[in-house]
Amino acid sequence: MIIELPDTTVSQVAKHLVKMREEGGAVALGRVLTLVISARESVVEEAIEAANDASREHPMRVIVLTERDGDARLDAQIRVGGDAGASEVVVLRAQGDAASNEESLLTGLLLPDAPVVAWWPDDAPEEPSATPLGRIAQRRITDAATAKDVRAQIESLGRSHAPGDTDLAWTRLTHWREQLAAVLDQPPFEDVTAAEVRGAASSPSTALLAAWLQLALDVPVRWAYEKREEWDHGIKSVRLSRASGDILLERPVPGDAVLTQPGQPHHDLHLPRRTLRECLAEELRRLDPDVLYGRVITEGWEKLGPPETGE
Repeated sequence: MIIELPDTTVSQVAKHLVKMREEGGAVALGRVLTLVISARESVVEEAIEAANDASREHPMRVIVLTERDGDARLDAQIRVGGDAGASEVVVLRAQGDAASNEESLLTGLLLPDAPVVAWWPDDAPEEPSATPLGRIAQRRITDAATAKDVRAQIESLGRSHAPGDTDLAWTRLTHWREQLAAVLDQPPFEDVTAAEVRGAASSPSTALLAAWLQLALDVPVRWAYEKREEWDHGIKSVRLSRASGDILLERPVPGDAVLTQPGQPHHDLHLPRRTLRECLAEELRRLDPDVLYGRVITEGWEKLGPPETGE
């Protein structure tokens, strides 16, 4: 069910939510957090779809804030039931002066005594924790994959990092990190002497994986961009060098990977690009600061040398 509230106020939106809850159309008691999405109109529906899917694991109230040019005005929309997954969705489209104070738009709609998570699906602010939305959120989620200049975006994330910040480019690495850690947890237990990461120039996950290896292994880490016509997105391969030979985890095609180790048969693995819903749901499982991400984006990145380019 979708309820349109044109030319309204935050107070009126809050009253409608209370009325719907009293009438049994929406139940807030089971909501565990408030997810606030700040996005351009062009990505609003994709973000809502991902949030709705993630809400089946994390029941929540979703507040979507998008700003438009024009005279001061606030249009709102409330979605519940089949249009909101296991959440209740409030879409706020603010124009002109009505968009000048994000905090005042949100305060009356946040669930009481529940954590707040902020998510910027596209254009992230330079310092998320310093924004009005970032100051009221326990966790702040950005996505470096949407930036035009990947290196500049990662450097910006590192400079402005505050406890509670995270990025979906890091979340997309979970399966890669798990697989590499599992390999090194098996005999022969030899030190890694060097590492190499290859991937697309548009992939911040490639850079963050190299920074993670630099931090974790403290060995020379080489990272390189593949030619665009040969590999156009995501991570292509990781090579770990040890005395007995190299470990190679490589994707010959997107979605499938091959693990090669000295003295062992090749292992075919399913290693697809993670969906937006999967990444968002993973980030919502923890509301404490991701300390490892903070170290990777700052210490690991500072130790990492510049990439080699295949362009």
